Amino acid sequence: MPADPQTAFPRTAARQHTLRERNLELVARAVFESPEPLSRADVAASTGLARATVSTLVDRLVAGGLLAELAPVSAQRAGRPAVPLVPAARSVVGVGLEVNVDYLGACVMDLTGDVVDERVIPGSFHDSDPSLVLPRVGELARELVEEAASDGMRVAGARLALPGLVDARSGILQVAPNLGWSSVEPVELLGLDGLHVEVANEAKLAGLAELTGDVSPSFLYVSADVGIGAAVVVERQLFLGERGWNGEIGHVVVDPAGPRCSCGSFGCLEQYAGKEAVNRAAGLPPDSSVEALVRAVEAKSPEAQAAVRRAALALGSALGDFVNLVDVGTIVFGGPYTTLLPLMRDDIAAVLADRVLSAPFAPVELRAAVAGPYAAMAGGAREVLRDVLASPADWV
Repeated sequence: MPADPQTAFPRTAARQHTLRERNLELVARAVFESPEPLSRADVAASTGLARATVSTLVDRLVAGGLLAELAPVSAQRAGRPAVPLVPAARSVVGVGLEVNVDYLGACVMDLTGDVVDERVIPGSFHDSDPSLVLPRVGELARELVEEAASDGMRVAGARLALPGLVDARSGILQVAPNLGWSSVEPVELLGLDGLHVEVANEAKLAGLAELTGDVSPSFLYVSADVGIGAAVVVERQLFLGERGWNGEIGHVVVDPAGPRCSCGSFGCLEQYAGKEAVNRAAGLPPDSSVEALVRAVEAKSPEAQAAVRRAALALGSALGDFVNLVDVGTIVFGGPYTTLLPLMRDDIAAVLADRVLSAPFAPVELRAAVAGPYAAMAGGAREVLRDVLASPADWV
């Protein structure tokens, strides 16, 4: 079938400055995405650009604080020693912010992926007032931004993670049942004039935080707090659906005759596998730590063992439906599930083996998350820095 002449070629010609910007991004990505430091010659070989062009672009990226040069490495053959290139530390940084049911947090991450600073305020934010909570998050962010700036770092922007349906285009939080929030414009309430802030769902940002090191390029990330959220990552890109509201796996019904959920439905997954639901079923206070739940299971508490098994079976049921629909081969478990996975793995795997049509040919891989307890904040900061990498000309 012949190509559509309206879409086969760009509608505008690429001008010289546009080519330079694209090549600048190409060189930056080559260095940032390489598992080992690259020299200028390595970058030229991997990108296909002329060595003189690469050298000029690298000089710009180094001068702009996006790349740094390590000590020269002696060449095995005659010639100048190679100068390894790496992302620059503590130069341009991104800020990740989060409102969770039981904490508020903010972190600063640099281009190397290191968390430069982090603040977390524990609390209970069920049915809270966004006009009181979000200014506290804004104050946390202001403190971190001011300290970063005083240390010579440039702040590229911030992402705010929220546990609910976020319209990424408008920045409006449509609903967050466990916070008791609806129709909130959170950026205005932060009070961070002069800092570009975008809003995203916390599970999606936490899923993106898993894109480090040697990981599968496509996976389902699922994490629990009071609610249960998910992120679908396909070839290292977040799949958002039509409006960006996908991933609400906590409101998949696993038992129509089950208890009423905060969303108004009955028998949702989070009523069986959410953190507070599991604690209550185990005979523990709803706000008990995941470590307390593990201790109860290890002490052979019948209630705790039954609660964890019930959660695992419900999870397996919901995840099995998801795998049948989407055909994803890896499931990554974050939040409390990272700690609980050894206790739930066998039951989840058994349900998946029974319900996933393709399981006899390709068993689903179950893996614990590696991004840490505040993955959504880290993922938010990382997304800010991905934007820097997508347009390095703006920063050099």
